[in-house]
Amino acid sequence: MSETKREQRSLFGEILDWMLTPLLLLWPASLVLTWLVAQSIADKPFDRGLEYNVQALAQLVSLVDSRQVQFNLPQPARQLLRADEADQIYYQVLGLKGELISGDKDMPLPTEGTKGEFGETFLREDEMRGLKVRVAATWVDLGLTNGQKVLVQVAETREKRSVLATEIIKGVMLPQFVILPLAVLLVWLALVRGIKPLHQLESRIRARKPDDLSPLDDSTVPQEVAPVVSAVNDLLDRLKDSIATQKRFLADAAHQLKTPLAGLRMQADLALRANASEQDLKLSLQQIGRSSVRATHTVNQLLSLARAESGAVTNQLCDLADLVIEVVQDSVPKALDRKIDLGYEGVEPDDPNGKLMGNPTLLKELTRNLVDNAIHYSPTNGSHIGVVTVRLLLDKFSHTIVLQVEDNGPGIPESERELVLQPFYRALGTNADGSGLGLAIVQEIAQKHSATLTIEAASNNFFHPGSIFSVRFHTLAAEQVQSITGSPSV
Repeated sequence: MSETKREQRSLFGEILDWMLTPLLLLWPASLVLTWLVAQSIADKPFDRGLEYNVQALAQLVSLVDSRQVQFNLPQPARQLLRADEADQIYYQVLGLKGELISGDKDMPLPTEGTKGEFGETFLREDEMRGLKVRVAATWVDLGLTNGQKVLVQVAETREKRSVLATEIIKGVMLPQFVILPLAVLLVWLALVRGIKPLHQLESRIRARKPDDLSPLDDSTVPQEVAPVVSAVNDLLDRLKDSIATQKRFLADAAHQLKTPLAGLRMQADLALRANASEQDLKLSLQQIGRSSVRATHTVNQLLSLARAESGAVTNQLCDLADLVIEVVQDSVPKALDRKIDLGYEGVEPDDPNGKLMGNPTLLKELTRNLVDNAIHYSPTNGSHIGVVTVRLLLDKFSHTIVLQVEDNGPGIPESERELVLQPFYRALGTNADGSGLGLAIVQEIAQKHSATLTIEAASNNFFHPGSIFSVRFHTLAAEQVQSITGSPSV
């Protein structure tokens, strides 16, 4: 195991992080936004008071002798204007030429950018005597022809405003210090509840018996987990099929090996008899040899069937003519030994139209079983000569290639043509020795390559109708072969 093994991630912790991180990041932004809103709210009532004071003072400005500006502020009103426990209030009235008529002479004047229209009250932020103040000002029009105006200003420090803004902040923020931990707790509880079906599913799986491969119930799991359960169910189905195949293979192997092994044991017992002659020993050894050959053939066939039924098939670009000719050449000695006329005709190797995607080992196994089956059931006896012909027929337009193996043996009745494709089934009326697995292997390999297997009578001869086994494959177009090999087809 690698020392730098990647630590497993927690789905619960990851979801919790993604939910709480934005919440905790937005909280400071909420504080700043609340502070700005509180300042705006706190300014509004005091701004209205300043505007009222400015308008009230503007009403006290009058013109005397057509050129003299007069401002009459009664002493009680002056004292009332100055009376404020928290803030300091300043006012100023400037004449037509900017001279001080009344109030505080050191009040700052409005800048060009903060001057409002005549008759309007405009507000601005400023400083006076080192303190930040809020200033309300207005220009008073006394009706002079030269357009000169009187400036009236009232300024107030910001103490009450700050106190009010602070109170607003406290009223809004303090509950959040309670709500935020409560929200975190509720999110955590919601996640615990939301992930609970996963723990229940885990418990149900752990409580299962080792041989229980039934599908999981996906009706009680959340919608997001249902695809995972469906995938697991699909895996269980494939695992069940695989185990069933293994069990069938073991049962078939035990059944098929029982007879030759029993024969071996019987012949060995006969050879070990005390009164056995030399001729008896030779006969027993011959029977032992035949039984061992039969057992070996059965084991090879069983292994071929297991390999064909296996889902692990690696396909590659194959030249079917090259594979078939190789199998025919390997089968020549067996055909000569049984006096069978074995031949090949059809597509030649390296034909670009005879390429297909497949597993070369399985394709050779399919061809070998068809050829062996034909040789096995087409004996030469008397005037009848066994003939086996292997053909490859190409249809360029439909992109198909047909492998045909024709014999002139006893043939297969139409009623049994489906049955002979089942493992261990042998056609009635045949005396040939065999395991009954060859055609089952051919059918399994054909299905793995999306090919179709058909069985037909080769002739109308009553005694020797023969059989034609045809396997139809889909070939690749020349463009597809070129894209795979990287070289143009010839």
